Amino acid sequence: MRTLHVAGGVVLAGVLVLASAPVASADQTRKDQWPLEAFDAAAIWKISKGKGVTVAVIDDGVNAQHIDLKGSVLTGKDFIDGGSTAPASGDSHGTQMASIIAGHGHGSGGQDGVMGLAPEAKILPIRDDGTGGGDAGAPIRYAVDHGASVINISMAGPHESPDQDEAIAYALGHDVLVVAGTGNDGTGPNRPLYPASYPGVLAVGGVKNSGLIWESSNYGPSVLVTAPATYIVSAGGKTNSSYRSGTGTSDATAFVSAAAALLRSKFPHLTAGQIVSRLTKTAGLPAGEKGLSLPDEHYGYGFIQPLAALTKDIPAGSKYGPLSVPASLKTPSVSATPDGTTSGQDSASSESSSKHTLIVAALGLGALVVLGLIIFMIVKISRRNKGDRNNGGGPGAPGGFGPTPGYPPYGQQPPQQHNPYAQPQSNPYQQPTQAPGQWPNQQ
Repeated sequence: MRTLHVAGGVVLAGVLVLASAPVASADQTRKDQWPLEAFDAAAIWKISKGKGVTVAVIDDGVNAQHIDLKGSVLTGKDFIDGGSTAPASGDSHGTQMASIIAGHGHGSGGQDGVMGLAPEAKILPIRDDGTGGGDAGAPIRYAVDHGASVINISMAGPHESPDQDEAIAYALGHDVLVVAGTGNDGTGPNRPLYPASYPGVLAVGGVKNSGLIWESSNYGPSVLVTAPATYIVSAGGKTNSSYRSGTGTSDATAFVSAAAALLRSKFPHLTAGQIVSRLTKTAGLPAGEKGLSLPDEHYGYGFIQPLAALTKDIPAGSKYGPLSVPASLKTPSVSATPDGTTSGQDSASSESSSKHTLIVAALGLGALVVLGLIIFMIVKISRRNKGDRNNGGGPGAPGGFGPTPGYPPYGQQPPQQHNPYAQPQSNPYQQPTQAPGQWPNQQ
């Protein structure tokens, strides 16, 4: 397991290097990219290639000169030592992730080398491994402020950071999707890793090419989807034409980021949460696991099926979809006044104030109703007495009060607008559909 030890115990969320080679047979390199065939990438690319979408890769740097990435890597920022976003000697993890997302191959028609799942997306390289010091959330905010709509973080560590937590809320508040790997220890909820466990993150686990969970994929309640994690061929190594094969939730995370880029290109009007909803509502499960209660701690809602996510008729749904919502996006903000005090209220005091206002309003309305009834009775008695004098007191005198126009008769409720969201809904995830040609189709 190749790990990158940094401040706070952060490690790369997943490349177990199985092979590293210079330019092998280019045709063989493409053939070895089994997820492309499993996803039916040829059909996907007729619908979307990720054009117009920028994916930030926060990692150990990206080799913009690799033959399968050249021209697709934007100018980013180095948060480690302020230098280049190119990886240091011996590092290639970020390059691998970038190529899984947006590699375009090379040669005639791009038929050789590594092709990413979203080959027309752009990569914003952000070099960061936690050793640069300062604000741990700065790389995420940089990505948001420099045009990324998807952020790939294939790193995981055991320690929380308030800066990073707030930065993820900042990203989601600006409609940017953060995708992070769960890690490769095979551990569960008793050892949550970050940033995958922060609210607002699309946490990704890994599955094998059978569709079954990869045994070392960390699990827990934060997992929302899984993706291919074993025997993944990618660009990276000592030269600008080297390739690697690896296993881990890093690779799974990159595939999910690429799928999100495909969807953001196809459905630019959807929010980050609604993009996640498309991924979860079209996710699949291996045949032996279809009775699971979803989301499952290992599979989440299942493995992604990008073609189905692009083509199925899926209601947009709520703004945040299945993402957990950071607390700061649930409560009103508190702003400072010129004298240094704060305006606004926290959620508890705001709720208390609202209840007080409602009580006062209800009491006032009640008083008005009582007063109105008193006036009503006085007028009615007066008219009845007058009618009795005019017609001898016979019943049913004309001119009596009926229901006031525009209001329902006493004791009836005004008609309510039908709210379909209030109806009990069946769980669309319980019976995931698996599109023809989709994986798992390789055992």
